[in-house]
Amino acid sequence: MTAPTNLESTTSGGVGDSPQRPDGTRKVKGEFAYSSDLWHDDMLWGATLRSPHPHAGITAIDIGEALATPGVHAVLTHDDVPGVRYYGLDHPDQPVLAIDRVRYQGEPVALVAAEHPEVARRAINKIGVHYQVLEPLTDPRRAAFDASAPRLHEHGNVVRHQPVRVGDVQKARAEADVVVQGEYQIGMQDQAFLGPESGLAVPAEDGGVDLYVATQWMHVDLRQIAPCLGLPEDKVRMTLSGVGGAFGAREDLSMQVHAAMLALHTGRPIKIVYNREESFYGHVHRHPAIMRYEHGATRDGKLVYAKAETILDGGAYTSSTANVVGNAASLGVGPYEVPNVEIDAYGVYTNNPPCGAMRGFGAVQACYAYESQMDKLAAALDMHPLDVRRVNAVSEGSKLATGQLVDTPAPLAEMLRRLKNIPLPDPTDNSDIRNLPGGVSNTTHGEGVRRGVGYGVGLKNICFSEGFDDYSTARVRLEVIGGEPAALVHTAAAEVGQGLVTLQAQIARTELGIERVTIAPADTQIGDAGSSSASRQSYMTGGAVKTACEAVRASLFGRAAARFGLPEEDLSLIGGKLISARAGVLVALADFLGDEVIEEVREYHHRPTTQVDPTTGQGDSHTQLALCVHRAVVDVDVELGLLKVVELSAVQDVGKILNRTSLEGQIHGGTAQGLGLAVMEEIQLSEGKLRNPSFTDYLIPTILDMPPMRLDILENADPHAPYGLRGAGEPSTLSSTPAIAAAIRDATGLSLPRVPVRPDDLTPTS
Repeated sequence: MTAPTNLESTTSGGVGDSPQRPDGTRKVKGEFAYSSDLWHDDMLWGATLRSPHPHAGITAIDIGEALATPGVHAVLTHDDVPGVRYYGLDHPDQPVLAIDRVRYQGEPVALVAAEHPEVARRAINKIGVHYQVLEPLTDPRRAAFDASAPRLHEHGNVVRHQPVRVGDVQKARAEADVVVQGEYQIGMQDQAFLGPESGLAVPAEDGGVDLYVATQWMHVDLRQIAPCLGLPEDKVRMTLSGVGGAFGAREDLSMQVHAAMLALHTGRPIKIVYNREESFYGHVHRHPAIMRYEHGATRDGKLVYAKAETILDGGAYTSSTANVVGNAASLGVGPYEVPNVEIDAYGVYTNNPPCGAMRGFGAVQACYAYESQMDKLAAALDMHPLDVRRVNAVSEGSKLATGQLVDTPAPLAEMLRRLKNIPLPDPTDNSDIRNLPGGVSNTTHGEGVRRGVGYGVGLKNICFSEGFDDYSTARVRLEVIGGEPAALVHTAAAEVGQGLVTLQAQIARTELGIERVTIAPADTQIGDAGSSSASRQSYMTGGAVKTACEAVRASLFGRAAARFGLPEEDLSLIGGKLISARAGVLVALADFLGDEVIEEVREYHHRPTTQVDPTTGQGDSHTQLALCVHRAVVDVDVELGLLKVVELSAVQDVGKILNRTSLEGQIHGGTAQGLGLAVMEEIQLSEGKLRNPSFTDYLIPTILDMPPMRLDILENADPHAPYGLRGAGEPSTLSSTPAIAAAIRDATGLSLPRVPVRPDDLTPTS
């Protein structure tokens, strides 16, 4: 069986360097084993029958013909779930297999295990399910406010309503010189990772199961999987397999319980691999949103009040909707000082596909609305868009709408100044028509093409919020191997492409003063590392590795102090040697250790947060806040409805650069996903049914769609974070979308209240 192996860093480089990734060469050469590459000589193939209806009752399931198919070893329904029948990331409301009702198109109904994947697919089509089709509820506003709407769950259709109240908006409205209003919409975006859901479940002799899967958070998977299998957690052993992208969609379960059920039932290893269409049905998406905003300001641009209503469509099940609502509410007015605030954020159930975590997590939706409002305000006051933002910018010492004090550097005004000073591309450089929108097809020679410039500012929380005990665990082992001091770092943190394996090695080299570092496969044999989401792993698992290394170093210094009669604070580790500030080099670390092994396990917890008040929205709910600002330059052919993003510039404060290459990649990648949301990415639904579940019809940006980028990276250390770092994976996703939309508005003069912007939005109407 192909299984994950240790990754050893063969190049040097500590914190602040950009060493070669230990997994990079294998990935580039196509030799890296992803979860879809897993194999076992004795394995069967699993497949899933999914509902064709967004909403229906189930009156009967006939598995006889499917079970009689040659090569089929098992056909399972909800009656075969060995433990509890429901799971869920935050709330267990999602059935392992549909029981008497389906709530979205694509909901799993039955499973098949067969000798060959094609046999499994054919058997799936032989299962007879008798449905009583019901009216789907697809309008999130109706779900939120219409008491006559179909009730999708016992407690109603509202997952969470979170108000935020500060001051007196009604009184402030009377004092405002200028008032701007708008209604905005964001479509449903897919995470569009390239590696589909897949994995391998192997039954064990002790009655348990070993799972090799691509996920973002093994321990939260484990806490859901084990009860469904009727097993204790120690009988479900999980090992992270190669992850082909995630962006939030792998936080929820997909095939994990299904593969394990089939493995335990048949006594054979089970492999499940979704195809691309099934992947669209098999994971959550970004919440679409309907938002109504109103801002009032004085003549000099100073905000007086903000009022907002946000409705987030969570689809059929809870997933992480409640937490997405929390972000949309608490960050609902962005990085601006507003003395009077009235926000109402709702997350609702519908019969649309389930929605959950995606890069930006609630803050993306809010950012598009409040930034569109800031542009409206600038236009109403005849101010430069950056100036109206600068006048209202938060800084260290400001308070958010939740009352939380910004107690770390927040140099937004400086970031805006830097962005304004970045030179614009030459507007006359159109000598090559291929640089124009549609120019490659020779549809234009410049007539009808207009250039626009737009700006966006985003505020994103880092790590988990609202009182969650967020922590990560690391084990660090120091010993001599082959005459060299070597460290082994073991965590359960998921490497999803962000470069975490590289960073863990950098931290170990920095803290232990050695070169040879090996990263053990991530699994559940070590304590929880939390999710690879919320831009938290550098902060949390980086903090855990740093703390464990410090404990190893302290143990080593204790022994050295006793041997050499020197104070521990006098000692350091540099270049594989034990050094005294007074006496110089004392001994080579390998010689000092000899056959001894020093191993420490540590948990790292960030500073505590609190839940926001359910009525006022007040509370210190966030661990850390991060800022990014974008400028977009676009060319739009208003006659043909074509556009091209000419350039994107970004200024981001990252606290401390730990690995510049990885950091720049994160900013570029987040910007690309924001570009996709702005102009092309949307899951199309018709009465709850997906119309474009393929990369032919669901479009994502390619390298040809991404323009050149200029980056200006600031380092203002956060004193509460390891090395002063600030999570950097998500902020660029927030601000790039409104910047591009603003640039299109600037070029066309159109209001464009919805993203993604479609070609027919750009052409004049008769």
